[in-house]
Amino acid sequence: MLTVAVLALPRVVPFDLSTPVEVFQRARLADGRPGYRVRVCAEEAEVDAGTFTLRAPWGLEGLAGADTVIVPGTADVTAPIGPAVRAALRQAADRGARIASICSGTFPLAATGLLDGLRATTHWVAADLLAATHPDIEVDPNVLYVDNGQFLTSAGAAAGLDMCLHMIRRDHGSAVAADAARLSVMPLEREGGQAQFIVHDRVPAPEGSVLEPVLDWLQDNLARPLTLDDIAGHAGVSTRTLIRRFREQTGTTPLQWLHRARIRRAQHLLETTRQPVERIGREVGFGSPTAFRDRFKRTTGVSPHTYRRTFGGTAGPEANGEDWVNGRAMA
Repeated sequence: MLTVAVLALPRVVPFDLSTPVEVFQRARLADGRPGYRVRVCAEEAEVDAGTFTLRAPWGLEGLAGADTVIVPGTADVTAPIGPAVRAALRQAADRGARIASICSGTFPLAATGLLDGLRATTHWVAADLLAATHPDIEVDPNVLYVDNGQFLTSAGAAAGLDMCLHMIRRDHGSAVAADAARLSVMPLEREGGQAQFIVHDRVPAPEGSVLEPVLDWLQDNLARPLTLDDIAGHAGVSTRTLIRRFREQTGTTPLQWLHRARIRRAQHLLETTRQPVERIGREVGFGSPTAFRDRFKRTTGVSPHTYRRTFGGTAGPEANGEDWVNGRAMA
């Protein structure tokens, strides 16, 4: 079981604090076991959360041994962090813990110097101030979250939920993350920022959007060799109108959305079935094993075999260290 430490700083934003607590506590592995233990930590026993005061069960010692440390946003982004907090965060980083911030939590994380030289984000309202205050950070205000591997930053509160689901997917695979998303009544498809396994930086449409019937149809027809004209014809609009609506409501193009949906389906099949990689590629609409492997690696950063070895509890022939294509072992 992995440990997540949530650091409650003075004037912590309650929504930002509750997001990782709820999302990680709800995550369950395939056998029903919890995927995480969650600690709420603070420097002082009582923390001002604006409309109420909270008592943290853990002090800063709770960060020790945590696999992930999360810094929620605070109401005063200009407030300095104390030397003990700075030291605790840097010590966690030095031993390899993953550290993430939600919304304005990027400011106290940035104050440690851990984000210097990296790309990061925060709520768009505060992005200019973050860039001015920390010129050594490449601030990107246009994404939901940025994943640099060990350090992650997210935009506003809802983006923090996206980032937490992304981390669950990195830790335990897409099936566990999908279950956590359903419990949160949240679409798993919202991506944002550069990531080890996910590289898209725009969001698909939420449920209830004008495009939802088209997206449902695409999900049901991933195996078909769909073209832009096919999608526009089903939607009953011109290709130009289709592209415009997709960009407005998903931040990407129809074919890019389709490719991502195919890879997401492939991830699920790699995790939950023993089907050979070649067959999975066909089932999600790729015309050749090479095209599937190339697109999968370009999207996730790893090969289908490596992904299955990492997350596949029911690995098929690939478990012996080889991918199988046309019945032949491929290095």
